Amino acid sequence: MTDKKPVDVVLIGGGIMSATLAVLLKQLQPDWTIEVFERLGDVALESSNPWNNAGTGHAALCELNYMPQGADGEVDPGKAISINEQFQLSRQFWAHLVREGQLGDPSSFINTAPHMTFVRGERDVEYLKKRYESLKEQPLFGDIEYSEDSRVINQWAPLLMKKRRAGEPFAATRVHTGTDVDFGALTHKLFDAAVADGGVGLNLNFEVRGLKKHKDGTWGIRFRDLVGRTPGTINARFVFVGAGGWALKLLQKSGIPEVKGYGVFPISGQFLRTDNPKVVAEHTAKVYSQAAVGAPPMSVPHLDTRVVDGEASLLFGPYAGFSPKFLKNGSITDLVTQVRPHNLVPMLAVAKDNPSLLKYLIGELLASRAKKFEALREFMPTAREEDWYLITAGQRAQVMKKDAKKGGVLQFGTEVIAAADGSIAGLLGASPGASTAVPIMLDVLKRCFPDELASWQPRIREMIPTYGETLNDNPEKARAVMASTAEALKIAD
Repeated sequence: MTDKKPVDVVLIGGGIMSATLAVLLKQLQPDWTIEVFERLGDVALESSNPWNNAGTGHAALCELNYMPQGADGEVDPGKAISINEQFQLSRQFWAHLVREGQLGDPSSFINTAPHMTFVRGERDVEYLKKRYESLKEQPLFGDIEYSEDSRVINQWAPLLMKKRRAGEPFAATRVHTGTDVDFGALTHKLFDAAVADGGVGLNLNFEVRGLKKHKDGTWGIRFRDLVGRTPGTINARFVFVGAGGWALKLLQKSGIPEVKGYGVFPISGQFLRTDNPKVVAEHTAKVYSQAAVGAPPMSVPHLDTRVVDGEASLLFGPYAGFSPKFLKNGSITDLVTQVRPHNLVPMLAVAKDNPSLLKYLIGELLASRAKKFEALREFMPTAREEDWYLITAGQRAQVMKKDAKKGGVLQFGTEVIAAADGSIAGLLGASPGASTAVPIMLDVLKRCFPDELASWQPRIREMIPTYGETLNDNPEKARAVMASTAEALKIAD
């Protein structure tokens, strides 16, 4: 493939972000030509793969890192509300596509799984109660439940309480409307919807090697067919780089000044998994707890129900590890080859200011399987080693960037990097990315297509009725919208 006539859009990477943007653009501008390039032999083989993530529909229902306790002992629900608002937009978009018949049976990618938080010890129990008292007043969290009663918690999640030591303070919260999302299946369905009826081309085993801005404002994309071993080029008016950890490398090759000062720090992970039907049948929930001291937010321990290809399993973890690769199928030189004069100082500052993170990662790398199993036993006292096996999860490339005071900071979350003229954008970072793919891609549209946005907005509101609004400020509307999307997606309301 070598084409000098520019296409309208090129999407680099075959994950949930590119899939979401492809469908959005096809809905908004069906006459545009879109080409997708994925270097592997199928889509959703990296972070969007169901076994490379925990499948939590991140709505801040159970993740404590979205509501840290301040120095004054208080908790602020602001970030949790913001994350939940974003997930509601994703739910509305998926529900619209289900109603339109574009995603098939929603149970193939989303299922009800109550979201719980479970803590032990007086300090954490006090904190969780404060968190509950704050959230229960928020319309988006109105059905949250709290208990310190072992009998109640045993009804919610029996595996947490069996053979639990008597006299130990513990508490739990539960939101019964939580979900488990198979982002791999969703990504496949979104690409199927995008490719149907033409307009979107999906190119597998095509690795993008370079990006160059032409004088006419278009981008020249240089790629290689990894099967035929043949090079090619294509021109595009707009480029989105949704290539996971490799997004940084490609954005650096583009030469846009907006990427200067950015680096990424890769963190790998493992989970313990069981498919034993007797064990799996006793636990239907995603249960999060507090992270270890020095651990990154993405390493918060959790015991999760997973439903993949219609089969239920349990995952426990994650156990952090280290690999210099930016992708699971990346290169061992990734960490070194990202270094530039403009990001060296921020990266060194991050290393200097995060000794607890480095100590934590070293400890995780040295941990034996027996030690990892002990962590599961703290969650699930009756766990048997013969029921569980280790799986390697996906790579997470955490953002490092310039900071005026510290020189550089490590950021946990996602960040859109866009050129000033809006002709190219990319996504850096990790969790809760997949769950908030729709609002993140709506942000890309806003930043990169300001001239088209006004004409697109009526169609966007057809697909996402609360686009531009905040549901938490309107309790009646919040209840109605959540009930409507729950009905379409066949999940608990």
